[in-house]
This record gives sequence, C-alpha cells and structure tokens, in this order.
Amino acid sequence: MKIAVISLNNRGAQLAAALVAFVDSADVFLHATVTALPEARRFRRIAELTRDIFPLYQGLVYVAPIGVVVRAVAPCTRHKTSDPAVVVVDVGARWAVSLLSGHEGGANKLAVTVANALGAEPVISTTTEASKDLIVGVGCRRGAATDAIVAAVREALSLAGCDSANVRMLASATIKAGEPGLWEAAKTLGLPLRLVPSEQIRQAVLPFQHSDFVQEKVDLPAVAEPAALLAGRRTRLVLSRQILHGVTVAVARESCTSSE
Repeated sequence: MKIAVISLNNRGAQLAAALVAFVDSADVFLHATVTALPEARRFRRIAELTRDIFPLYQGLVYVAPIGVVVRAVAPCTRHKTSDPAVVVVDVGARWAVSLLSGHEGGANKLAVTVANALGAEPVISTTTEASKDLIVGVGCRRGAATDAIVAAVREALSLAGCDSANVRMLASATIKAGEPGLWEAAKTLGLPLRLVPSEQIRQAVLPFQHSDFVQEKVDLPAVAEPAALLAGRRTRLVLSRQILHGVTVAVARESCTSSE
C-alpha cells in the first residue's frame, strides 16, 4: 500500500517519522511552518494538498484534528471502492481512527498498523468488524512456525466453543513484532495483528495468569492473556491460557456495554 503521512506541526512530524520507520514505505508531507524533518515535502493548505494527492495514494494518514481532515477529504470522495484508505491520528498518539474506506479501501487494517507503530488504540466503526467480539491472544517462542500458530488459534477457538467468524483480531506484545510466523499466521487467518505495548502489559491490573518463564525470558508477566484482554474494551477471558502446538493462546470476549 502506497501511503502518505500528513501533519500540521512538529509533534505530528515526530509521529510521522515513527510511522515511516515502522511501515518502511511512506511519503511525508508537513506544513510549511514545521521545522522538523527538513527532507519531508511541504504544503501550505491541507485542502489543496489533499486534492492533489488523493488519487495518488492508497492510504492517507493524517496527524491532525479529525474535523480538519473531514473538511479536506469531503470534496475528494467518489466511491468506497476507489477512494483511498484514510486514517486520522491525534498528536498525542492516543487514537488511530479509520475514517474513510474502512473495509473496501483497507483503512481498518491501516488503522491497526498505525496503532501498532505508535502505541495508539485503533478505532474501527465498520459494522462488519465492530460487531465481532472475540480477540485471540498469542504468545510464542522465537521463530515459531506459521502452521503451528494457525493450528493453535483454531484449536483454542474450538475449545472455547467460539465461531472463528466472530474473531476481530489476533493480539500479542510489541516484543513479538519481529516474528514473521506470527504476521503470516494473521494473514492466513485473515485477521489483523494488534501489538499491545509491553509497558501496558507490565502496568496492567487484570485477572490474568503470571508466568515465571515468560518473565524470565522477555521481562513480561505473560503475553497471551493480557494481550487478549488489553487489545479490546470491557473484555473477559472465555478461554484461559492454553499451550497448543507449542504456542500459548487465550481467548477474550468484549461486551457491548459496561453493564454486561
């Protein structure tokens, strides 16, 4: 996916740099008043820039207020099957919002990618995705095979009595970002992979099993259970940690309301 990252200020430029380092293929556009990243391209009016680059990229990531972005992209939209994916990030890197072309254009997947890069929370409102309520947490040894991870996820869902069609994402810790087998397993299963920041797991006060082995190996109290719980909202475990095919897995379910 050919991506453009657009920002209006120096804080946004820092996030743009972090994102480019993560995705390894993106062009950065910064407002003319921004002093950071002198090698980036400059613009003066975000609406004019958007008009010019809208047909040239498959994904547009704005580090800007969402209202500004809505006004900039609105005159450019044509159809959900042809418009680029648009994701909006706040300068605090709290949220990565899938704004336009979520399903067909890939903005939902791009929002997760951006969230993984910046430690943000992906915000996805597409009904077909938001209605799914299961998250499968995965912990694995270095070099774990794709087939083993896929088999473990499928068996875990079977043990939990859960339908794979209701799985929203796989989840693991950021320390697993370099595991090709994990990424390929997510691709095979047709699911996004959400990486939960390691520090968030360390600080979590949640009912999950701690593992001395994991603590010793990767300096985390656990991976599969906390990742599954932290990757969603109002979560509870429906399958506690299981070791299947040499892979640790756990399944969490989100509730729609805080009263559930």
